[in-house]
Amino acid sequence: KVMPMISSGVMRARRAVAGLAMMVSGLALANPQPWQLNMPTGATTIAQRIYDVHMLAFWVCVAIGVVGYGAMVYALFKFRKSRGAVPAKWSNNTTMELIWTTIPIIILIVMAWPATKLVVDMANVENSEMTIKVTGYQWKWRYEYVDYFGKATPVNFISTLDEHSNRVRQTGSGLDPHAVKDGGENVYLLNVDKPLLLPVGVKVRFVLTADDVIHSWWVPDLGWKQDAIPGIINSNWTRIDTAGTYRGQCAELCGKDHGFMPIVVEVLTREKFDAWLAEQKAGTQVATATAAAPQAATSGT
Repeated sequence: KVMPMISSGVMRARRAVAGLAMMVSGLALANPQPWQLNMPTGATTIAQRIYDVHMLAFWVCVAIGVVGYGAMVYALFKFRKSRGAVPAKWSNNTTMELIWTTIPIIILIVMAWPATKLVVDMANVENSEMTIKVTGYQWKWRYEYVDYFGKATPVNFISTLDEHSNRVRQTGSGLDPHAVKDGGENVYLLNVDKPLLLPVGVKVRFVLTADDVIHSWWVPDLGWKQDAIPGIINSNWTRIDTAGTYRGQCAELCGKDHGFMPIVVEVLTREKFDAWLAEQKAGTQVATATAAAPQAATSGT
C-alpha cells in the first residue's frame, strides 16, 4: 500500500514540474508565434547570424543522423543472420580510423569558424553612436540615456509592468488575462508602463548592472541576453533597422515577482526619436529649474 502511494505522489510531482516547465518556457519566449518550433530570425544582423549558425549546426546534425542511422538500418537488413551473413573478423583498419577522425575535425572547423567570429563581433561595442545604462531591480528596470552621438542626454526612467496586467495578475482579481491586449495582440505580463525607445539604424551600446540581485535583460529579437549583476558592468550592443515593438523579459530567476518584469523596446524613425528625446530633455530641464527655484529663494532670504 505504501509503494502505490509513493508512486502516485511521484507522478503528481512530475506532472506539476512538467506543467511548470511548460509555463516557464512559454513565458521565456516572450512573444512566440503560433506553432513556432524554431528560434526566431530576429530583427538585427547579429540575431540573423545566430539563426544561421544555429541552422548550420542543425543541418550538420541531421546529415550525421541520416548517415549514421541509415548505415545502421541498412546493415541490420542487408547483413542479417537469416540471410546467412557471417561477421567479419579484423582487429583494426587504419584507413577507416583516419576517415572517421578527419571528417569530425573538418565538421568542427566548419561549425566553429562562423560561431567564433560571431562571438567576437557580438562583444565589439566600438564605434557605438548611443549608450544606454540598464539597471535591474526587484522587479523593474531603470533606463538611463547616457549619450547620443557624443552628447549627454539626461533622460532616465523606471519601466515596470503595465497597470492592466498588474491588476489582472492579482490573486482573486477575477479578470481575464486574454483581455489584456495591445493592438489586438495579447500582451498579458508582456507590456510595460514606459518602454525603452530607440532610433532606427543606430548602433546602441548597452551597459548593464543590477542594484540588488542578479537579473538578465533579454529581448529574443535582438539575438542576445546579458546578465545584470550587482557590482559588475556588462556590455553588449544592437542596431535595429526596422521600426517596431520588440518584447522580452528578465531571464534570471530573481525573486517572487521575477515573471512580472517584462521588457518592451520600441524602435522609432530617427525623426520621431529625436523629437521625443528633445521633449524629454525639455521636461527634465523644466523639472530641474522648478526644483532649484525654492532653494534659490531660500538662500536669498
